[in-house]
Amino acid sequence: MCGIAGAFSLQHEPLLDLERHLRVMSRLQRHRGPDGEGYWSHPRGHAGFAHQRLAIIDVQTGAQPMRDAAGNAITYNGETYNYRELRSELGGEFRTASDTEVLLRAYGHWGPDCVQRLRGMFSFALWDEARQTLFCARDRFGIKPFYYTVVDGVFYFASEIKALLPFVPRIETNLEALRDYLTFQFCLPGKTLFAGIHELMPGHFLEVRDGRVDVKRYWDVYYHLDWDHSPAYFEEKLHDLMEDSVRHHLLSDVPLGAYLSGGLDSSIVASLASRQGASGFMGFTGKFDRGPEYDESPYARSLAEWRGFPLEEVSITATDFIDNIRRVIYHLDHPVAGPGSFPQFMVSKRVAAHRKVVLGGQGGDEIFGGYARYLVAYFEQCIKAAIDGTMNDGNFIVTYESIIPNLKALKQYKPLLQEFWSEGLFESMDSRYFRLVNRANHLQSEIRWESFGDYAPFAAFQRIFNGDNIQKESYFDRMTHFDFKTILPALLHVEDRVSMAHGVESRVPFLDHPLVEFAATIPSNVKFKDGTMKQLLKTAMKDHLPAAILGRQDKMGFPVPLNDWVKHEVRDFVVDVFSSGSALSRDMIDNRQVLNNLDRDRKFGRKLWGFLSLELWQQEFHDKAPMYRSLLDEEVRV
Repeated sequence: MCGIAGAFSLQHEPLLDLERHLRVMSRLQRHRGPDGEGYWSHPRGHAGFAHQRLAIIDVQTGAQPMRDAAGNAITYNGETYNYRELRSELGGEFRTASDTEVLLRAYGHWGPDCVQRLRGMFSFALWDEARQTLFCARDRFGIKPFYYTVVDGVFYFASEIKALLPFVPRIETNLEALRDYLTFQFCLPGKTLFAGIHELMPGHFLEVRDGRVDVKRYWDVYYHLDWDHSPAYFEEKLHDLMEDSVRHHLLSDVPLGAYLSGGLDSSIVASLASRQGASGFMGFTGKFDRGPEYDESPYARSLAEWRGFPLEEVSITATDFIDNIRRVIYHLDHPVAGPGSFPQFMVSKRVAAHRKVVLGGQGGDEIFGGYARYLVAYFEQCIKAAIDGTMNDGNFIVTYESIIPNLKALKQYKPLLQEFWSEGLFESMDSRYFRLVNRANHLQSEIRWESFGDYAPFAAFQRIFNGDNIQKESYFDRMTHFDFKTILPALLHVEDRVSMAHGVESRVPFLDHPLVEFAATIPSNVKFKDGTMKQLLKTAMKDHLPAAILGRQDKMGFPVPLNDWVKHEVRDFVVDVFSSGSALSRDMIDNRQVLNNLDRDRKFGRKLWGFLSLELWQQEFHDKAPMYRSLLDEEVRV
């Protein structure tokens, strides 16, 4: 796990001050790799790489950037869990025991098709000397980040956006991306909140050659449903693939740990890892001392005691929020997803004191159906189908008789149900699901909507939701597919940044492509039987979980008491943030109205979080733009 960066002249002209510029980029990402620093420059001076290393595999000889005898060079961030198998397949002599050298050799042997053979998480840039081409790729799910921009004929890339900002003449907001963020609290694929800075999308690679940047997709998930097998077959196959994924994710030359949220996904991963004998294994969980509705540590404790591994519990306070929230936004690069990034940041800080590698449960909700809104949407579809007499049509309907016992899982979501049914009923699938994920309806007086132009996030939403890789009638697959393509990358963005902020590598075994590809073949009436969230996953993995976790129907998702705190402990801090001269002069956001509405958000609403994140982001990156630009002119300690 590392931080990568580099520059390449589209016209193959020597780049002035290339070494200095690479060092500036590297210093802005030093937190990603505290174990080592390396640089490579092409002899003609038109290309160069920078690398910050977090040493996990081949600690002694795996330094980067790495070169080969053909003049190729690579800077690589991630882990290739099948690198030993690839090494055997490639044959020949190897100078190191690292997966980096295997990747360099794999490209030399298979060219761009090498990415199809990689099992893991990765982003990398590789200079191909024979083709005079820069080849860059990102893993199938977007676990590892890759950003790029083109300025004055130079292609710049980095693991984090902040490393690109010194080269951007003027830091401006991408208004389409901001409209996405206000709607979903994340940007739709390919966008960032910074104008002119792009992300390489998951499952894509790019080539920079002959003055062009060509981006291509090499992988996608297709929902070709398997109607020939029984639920028992899917259970057995899922169990085996889950065990195999965790086994591969334990590959490390240093001890491992796991995040424990008290929920199903992280508990499965930790249970399997401890059972498979992970060396020095331990768990980490966080909690807020404001009563049981903000504390899921008893469930994490039950698993740790059941499996017999130590558990570190992190108590998080309002003072921690005031002291660290600016750092969280800085490391995120731009606001994304909900307030869970803050407690994750605090837990990762504790992880760093004990471990370099930690496993997590990201991906389980989007693959197997763990969000309450799926149940809300299905409940409405059941009512509609009963009225229309279409209860047996398609793969997306469960009977209203069978879904009723599971509705108690929605007890804490009554406000969501009231809002969902307050406007419209029985509309098209895409319209109804958009209503469930759209957060912009809560934002009225605070936003100057007339400044955004004609861009409509709903049309972009529809293209993803109604993708042609999903069977038309499967409501469940369309919902989970949209979340898989959008919300999951946002959560992985958080997962990467808050762990790497402390020099910790986070691994996500649910996002193993053989497992994901298999899950996409399972009919939704198996995965989501009778409206039971994660039904198949629970059944397949029941022997690896204590009863307290297996029977939970109250998973909270690491709620943050921000809307409670703002009434007391953090009010002065929040008011100060929104009351500064720069905050009151924003073009798109009326922060006077934000201040007026501080106490109007729901208990677990995310309106305040969204505005606070945006304002802190603008203060950190927009208001400090001259500082980032100045880094090119002098050696500044970052």
